[in-house]
Amino acid sequence: MTWMETTAAPRSRGAAQGALRALWSARSWRTTLHALLGLPLGIAGWVVIAGLGVGWAAALWSLIEGPTGARLLAVAYVLVVVGVPVVAPWCVRALSALQRLRFRAVLGVELPVPPPRARGGWPLRPLRPWGASATWRQLAYHLLALVIGGAGGALVAVCWLALPIAAGFAVDLWADGGRGAAALGSVVLGVAVTLAAPWVARGVAGVDEVAARALLGPGRADELTQRVQSLARSRAEIVAATDAERRRIERDLHDGTQQRLVSLAMHLGMARTSLTDADEPAREAIAKAHDEAVAALAELREFVRGLHPAVLNDRGLDAALPGIVARAPLPVRLRVDMSSRCSPSIEAVAYFVVSESLTNVAKHARASRCEVTVERQGDRLLVVVSDDGQGGAAPAGGSGLDGLAQRAAAVDGTLTIDSPPGGPTRITVELPCES
Repeated sequence: MTWMETTAAPRSRGAAQGALRALWSARSWRTTLHALLGLPLGIAGWVVIAGLGVGWAAALWSLIEGPTGARLLAVAYVLVVVGVPVVAPWCVRALSALQRLRFRAVLGVELPVPPPRARGGWPLRPLRPWGASATWRQLAYHLLALVIGGAGGALVAVCWLALPIAAGFAVDLWADGGRGAAALGSVVLGVAVTLAAPWVARGVAGVDEVAARALLGPGRADELTQRVQSLARSRAEIVAATDAERRRIERDLHDGTQQRLVSLAMHLGMARTSLTDADEPAREAIAKAHDEAVAALAELREFVRGLHPAVLNDRGLDAALPGIVARAPLPVRLRVDMSSRCSPSIEAVAYFVVSESLTNVAKHARASRCEVTVERQGDRLLVVVSDDGQGGAAPAGGSGLDGLAQRAAAVDGTLTIDSPPGGPTRITVELPCES
């Protein structure tokens, strides 16, 4: 026996054993059941869709030709013409739910459900599902299911029944004339087809799964929309968490470190006043320490106020903004018109927009006066900061406006700058006011 013969024999035995194991493997039976269930579901889908289509077309044709007979029949035609376009998307969704249940229960494949909201521009609400691409893709799958599910299921059933059919045919041949060669050939063919049945079932199930993922699941546009919505939610959560962390740091500094500095400054002040008989170097050291403590306390208060003012949490923008205006080095006219408060993160963004804008005006604009307007218009918060300075402000100019644009964009807001050379400058920030 040659070397090729010795290696080919184990391979052929392994292939034969694999083919036999496939006959009773769990995967083969699952794919077979999946294909067999696809046969009635594919036929049922075609019957429902074709029935609705034919009934709607017949009723419409009857109305065009002019209904004959009782008036009630004409009313029925109208109801069919109007009702079928409304009912059809629900039937398509119900058939899709049955198909998803088949994939999940038999194959363990989870098919995501497309977003329920239609994005079409249909004027009538009951017809809006027709404006969604998911409706048309699901309809295409159910039309295709007669080929994949119907023909595929029938092919799988024939493959599994090939051996009994071949055996019956061989018995008939032997009984008629004893044609043994033909009978043996039919049995061999039946065995071969039966051995191929698991692979046919897997192939049918694989093709069906590919079509279902492409047509029953979310489309590319739906996936992008869901991803954008997920990113928007994540960004909103990050902004809210950052704002909450700023409030926590402000509270801890205000209640902890700031109080300790106040106590230290008070004790140093009392020591500076009472220890008048101490040596000159000691009194100078105490005075210097007291001045440093007072300066550190002032810097800490300014830092805490810039981090997140407590009055903003307690009383809102209309109470927090006058403090910024009062500390501005130039005259500022403030007007706040808010019928109700916005969410804390939106108020924080508006507060820091006004604060940073006034700082930029004081540093770069060479303005003699400034005006700040904060107004709620429906579900939007409008913040306008204008000055009579030299103009020429731009986000890329490094004047802090790029940071304001980023703050506004973080909450889906917009920043617009109108600052021609020579002035005046007008900064408009529009924020979504989520109450």
